[in-house]
Amino acid sequence: QVQLVESGGGLVQAGGSLRLSCAASGRTFSSDTMGWFRQALGKERQFVAAISWSGGRTDYADSVKGRFTISRDNGKNTVYLQMNSLKPEDTAVYYCAAYYGGSYYLEASYGYWGQGTQVTVSS
Repeated sequence: QVQLVESGGGLVQAGGSLRLSCAASGRTFSSDTMGWFRQALGKERQFVAAISWSGGRTDYADSVKGRFTISRDNGKNTVYLQMNSLKPEDTAVYYCAAYYGGSYYLEASYGYWGQGTQVTVSS
């Protein structure tokens, strides 16, 4: 069992930055690939970024490449999402998740989810 708690969301103006954190507890965190997803109001949850257990591999959705950076600190059982140059279309609830198997880009590939943190970007 893994418990995930996101934090760091809030209201920011377009062009601004936020850093989201996801604190994990429960079973060994350092062996899990972790991902971030987001869900805008009235839309399906979509992949944002993923990071391998060592941090050596990262993947990003095209819409956030060059603006968002995923990282992790296994010593602190925490994964981060640094979001720069934010746009109004980045407004969503952001979720972190622990990978279970399959494609990194699919929601069904993740077995544990946090409760989400709201990010709102004003124009």
